[in-house]
Amino acid sequence: MTISASQVRELRDQTGAGMMDCKEALKETGGDFDSAVDFLRKKGMKSAEKKASRATSEGRVYVTTDEDGKAANLVSVNCETDFVARTPNFEALLEALCAHVARENPADAETMLEQAWAEGGTVAEAVKGTIGKLGENILLAGAGRLECPGGWVGSYIHHDQKKGVIVALQTSKGQEEASEIIKHVGMHCAVYNPAGLNRDEIDGDTVARERAIYLDEVKDKPENIQEKIVEGKLDKFFAGICLNEQPWVMDDKSTTGAAIKAALGDDAHIVSFLRFEIA
Repeated sequence: MTISASQVRELRDQTGAGMMDCKEALKETGGDFDSAVDFLRKKGMKSAEKKASRATSEGRVYVTTDEDGKAANLVSVNCETDFVARTPNFEALLEALCAHVARENPADAETMLEQAWAEGGTVAEAVKGTIGKLGENILLAGAGRLECPGGWVGSYIHHDQKKGVIVALQTSKGQEEASEIIKHVGMHCAVYNPAGLNRDEIDGDTVARERAIYLDEVKDKPENIQEKIVEGKLDKFFAGICLNEQPWVMDDKSTTGAAIKAALGDDAHIVSFLRFEIA
């Protein structure tokens, strides 16, 4: 049977597949449009399986913010080349993934991949469909959403689009006044990569290992000062990895926590942050 150019274009517009793939799908299905869509989807899945072992060192971090400024959604998606990371199909996937995060609020990327996709199938299958279109392995590496009903949520995306942060900040100030501080907190997190907000978020085993190292370092010191020296070393350790204690990116004579209060008042504090990086 003859497949018209208009049929091929219509199938391409709906699926994003290549012209030759669309023509093949229509021929294989006798011109049945819905069957051709299914044909392309199955072909994409097979293509994705073949590419699953290929390295993904490029990609983008992408963010969307709810209209009321009370929540934001962040995803990190890896691919093989920077060229593909800049294509419209990849951008559309990023946008759709953030929309899914806004709706479903998955705990993490692994959980999200198993969730139902709005257009049918699972999120994992939707990612595989894009792999089939773009011809590269694609990996959903990170996904998350932060909400702050009593404050604001903002974001920072680094200029290379490979580092991204969303920050939830509790404050009585308005969004406009808080937004610049939130952006700077995001920039700070992108640069300094804090391990947690406060000391209680740092893994206990990690702290125990540090303490053991410091105790060994001071074992030849008088016993009555050993603990004091260890505590001082731990204070420096926490100041290097806890966001509220780190030297502020805009003024290293202040800590991040103190700088926020100085700018927005004593009631202002970071509730949580989420940072992803393409690596």
